[in-house]
Amino acid sequence: MIKPLQNILTMGLYRKILVAFDGSESGVNALLQAFTLANNEKSWITVATIVPSYEGDLDLTGVKDIHETLKRTGEETLSMAKAIAEKNRALIKTVVEEGVPYEKLIEIAEAENSGIIVMGRRGKSRLERAFVGSVTARVIGNSARDVLVVPEHAEIGWKNILLATDGSTYSKLAADKTIEFAKAYGGEIKVISVVDVPSEFYAEAPKAVEDLIKKAKEFVASVKQKASESDAKATTFVGEGEAYSVITELAKKEKADVIVMGSHGRTGFKKIIMGSVTEKVIGYAPCPVLVVKA
Repeated sequence: MIKPLQNILTMGLYRKILVAFDGSESGVNALLQAFTLANNEKSWITVATIVPSYEGDLDLTGVKDIHETLKRTGEETLSMAKAIAEKNRALIKTVVEEGVPYEKLIEIAEAENSGIIVMGRRGKSRLERAFVGSVTARVIGNSARDVLVVPEHAEIGWKNILLATDGSTYSKLAADKTIEFAKAYGGEIKVISVVDVPSEFYAEAPKAVEDLIKKAKEFVASVKQKASESDAKATTFVGEGEAYSVITELAKKEKADVIVMGSHGRTGFKKIIMGSVTEKVIGYAPCPVLVVKA
């Protein structure tokens, strides 16, 4: 059973929501989550289906107008979204575009001034989970908008939030938004910073490792102090090991409702994808992941 998004974002942080919809089970779940998100937030919601451009030889297809055929496929997918919306008494705007999926999603988010892009997460095998879908990765890597990635059947909440921080500007922005969520919902924040160095580093440069651990403790302490000033409760953790593994294992142990991470906005580099830690956290996370953009 697909569970709804509960008690989320009543503060007006996201006035417009864009949902990437492909008709898959994970896409349906993301759409249903977005309906409740929009209802609680009193947001406008746009559902977008992107049809990849045909790159083959048109003379060999036997189809006179392949572009119209592709567009019709996209419109059929959106008809599914409209039926789901009607069943759930949700109002949506729909858009179908042809082109490079991640580029079109970003263009639509910009044109609609969407505050957040909601996407489903597929992948159950170890290989699929290790690398999140290329469209999702590139949307996160290239867009200036926050992105919420929702696994199939996942339920999100703000009572138990896991914030991963490395002390960067991006992490500080994610911390600010996390504190707002926690304060609004009476939630608790688990703040973690991970020291991820090769095992031989411990023997060759123990002092350097000690310094990294000290820094990590300072990062989480800073968030805890900021949370305390906003009357939000925070507990700190410092982990050692492969970052994505430490973060996702803590999320499972603490039964986190959501993992929040910071990420850079758009850069001058074209087709840049997100960092491997963020990618793997999304792939292995037991709960939704909110990527907050600078």
